[in-house]
Amino acid sequence: MNHCSRRQMLLGLAGGATLLAATGKAAESSIGPKLLLLGTQGGPNFNATRGETASAVLLDGRIFMVDCGYGALGALVRANLNYRDVDHVFLTHLHDDHAADLVALLGHQWTGGRVTPTTVHGPAGTRRLVDAAIRYNQVNEEIRLVDEARSVRVASMFRSHEVSATNQPTQVLRAGDLTVRAVQNTHYPAATLRRVSHRSLALRFDARGRSVVFSGDTAYSPALVELARGADMLVCEAMHVAATRRGFDERVAAGAYADNPEGIWQHIVDTHTPLDVAGRMAREAGVGTLVLNHIIPGGWNPELDDEFYRREVAREFAGRIIVGRDGMLIEDLK
Repeated sequence: MNHCSRRQMLLGLAGGATLLAATGKAAESSIGPKLLLLGTQGGPNFNATRGETASAVLLDGRIFMVDCGYGALGALVRANLNYRDVDHVFLTHLHDDHAADLVALLGHQWTGGRVTPTTVHGPAGTRRLVDAAIRYNQVNEEIRLVDEARSVRVASMFRSHEVSATNQPTQVLRAGDLTVRAVQNTHYPAATLRRVSHRSLALRFDARGRSVVFSGDTAYSPALVELARGADMLVCEAMHVAATRRGFDERVAAGAYADNPEGIWQHIVDTHTPLDVAGRMAREAGVGTLVLNHIIPGGWNPELDDEFYRREVAREFAGRIIVGRDGMLIEDLK
């Protein structure tokens, strides 16, 4: 590990967070839920230091995944967690940097011998996505049903649950002591919403007097602020606009986004959360801790340390601020 990345890691572990790989204990029974960050890069831009967006809420040995961007399956393995134990995956929206590893996760669950269904919760379009994952994995199934004498079929293993996108909290799941609720955030502009059925969600997990909210990708969202009201922790995407533009221009010069760079930039700047806005939403919601996630530019520029991201947030939010890192386990949500 070089000097820069070591300093970034130590800064990011402030406030009670640890690196899961050093403990291997995330799936043990605990009094309340824990938060594990599997991938923290704003995307679609995975890189050598950050995987695409994926997180997990851990409770009593159960793994509830939130988003499943590229690298999520490997991140579970590096965290000493059994990917066959994932019962529920929650997708905040269906962009590829939030869902690219879903096919791999579900397929490897089946290949690895899981025999009970996994449910994928998400907005409109989730059913088509899961059906596509089933079709993709049926080629593998055809071979293994014959030469391994398997009896469980892929189509019986993967279920979808499309969640209504509303401005008021909608219950998504009740599982024992855990309740999951969702609201529609503002990742998609009004003009887009008029043309497509796709929606984007923020999610809140409550269990045993502890609560964690995931912003998903979003611009400023009053519905998200209300969903997060009084929560212990808000996991919010975070973008440094000027640094992101510099990195974006460098990528364009190297040949990226060749079809319409300015259209793509407009999407980035209009539908994501600048650092000060992340702080503002955390302050308005009255949360105790703000965790920066889906970080942009993140690994685009590894010279930017965590204090760079924390500084602008602190102008709006006086509570605990944690800059997310892949493999970070937060055991105390308070």
